[in-house]
Order: sequence, then C-alpha cells, then structure tokens
Amino acid sequence: MPEQNKQASFLRDVASHVVTVIRDDGVYRHVRFKKPGSSAYYFDLVTWPGYLAYTGDMGCYVFSRLDDMFEFFRDDRPTEGKIRINLGYWSEKLQAVDGNLRAGGAKQFCEEKFAKVIKEDLVRWMREDGLSREDRHELRMAVQEEILDQIGYGDEHATYQLANEFCTEIGGQKFQFEDLWDNDFTEYTNHFAWCCYALAWGIQQYDALKEVVPVAEVAA
Repeated sequence: MPEQNKQASFLRDVASHVVTVIRDDGVYRHVRFKKPGSSAYYFDLVTWPGYLAYTGDMGCYVFSRLDDMFEFFRDDRPTEGKIRINLGYWSEKLQAVDGNLRAGGAKQFCEEKFAKVIKEDLVRWMREDGLSREDRHELRMAVQEEILDQIGYGDEHATYQLANEFCTEIGGQKFQFEDLWDNDFTEYTNHFAWCCYALAWGIQQYDALKEVVPVAEVAA
C-alpha cells in the first residue's frame, strides 16, 4: 500500500480518538488515545527516562534513544496534513517487540520480494547461450512448478528450502539458486507501520493539547 494511503487509513482509524493525559511529570508520561466507549485502535504512550513504550490494539513496542523519547519522535518540521515517520531508523531503536502469536515482530517475510529475485535469476538463466526454445520452456516450467507455485504454502524457512534444494540440468547446463541469503526478503509489518504513525500523530496531539491547557491542568 502506498505511503499516502497508509497515512489516510491510519487517520480514519483514529478520527474519533480522544486524548487523555493520565500522567505528565517531566519525561514520566502516560497518555491514552481512545475512542470513547470503544477499544478499537486505542493506544497508550508511556515514557520514562530514556524509553518510550507503545502499547495498544496494534501490539507493544519499546524504544530507547534519548532521555526524552517524545523529543526523538517529535517532528521538528511539521507540515499540515503530513505525518512523517522513518520505519528504518526508528526500528533500529527498538528494545523490545510484540511477541504475540499474531504479530510477532516489526518485520515479516515478503513473498513478493522473494518471487522477484527468483524471477530475475530465471530471466538471467534463460539468456544463457546454448539453450534452445524447448530448453527455456522446460527451465521456466521447472522454476514455476517447483518454487513459484509453492510460495505462500509454507513459512519463510520452507520457502527458502525449496529454492535452496532446487537443482536441474537442462541443455547440458546445471541451474540452481545461489547466495539467496544475501538478499533482504523482509518488509515492515502493517502493525509496526501503524504504530509509527501513532507515535508521530499522538505526540502532535499531546503537544497541541498542552498549548491549549496548562501543564498542571492536563496532569490533574
């Protein structure tokens, strides 16, 4: 999904959220973002010196970088209608990641990336000198049936194993996949991307609230 579509989807999810400041004592904070009467897409941001914990409907993630982690995630060049996130850099600051059975990490295996590399190798092979039209067809069908058609029916390791074990000799030449582990076949999960939008957006809402309501009243 394009980045702008992800942001639009996130904003729809939190359109009715209300900000509740449970604690606001320097870098010790507990801020809740929740639609009244519903737990759908709710989340809490909790900070203490050097750490920020995100917890809610999309999982749980703990980050560490600066003494005040709101400062780390705060957009110092805000643009109206734009939520800036940095999945790669922010993921490097993770100290703990959600480990439940449904969403066990910030990244996941991407079948599309894996298939793309397999197809690129296949195209390179089919350009080899000495292969007849029949040889190329046989090679294409072997890769299609033994690997590409099987993607999606197993986990990451099973998919790697299929490719690593592939070996066929056609037209007097041997074909097998090499150095697959040199590629990055992962992508950030939708849960983690949503969490990052929540971090940036939530801090914007917190800052806007503090501009309107004095700190003592917010924390009361």
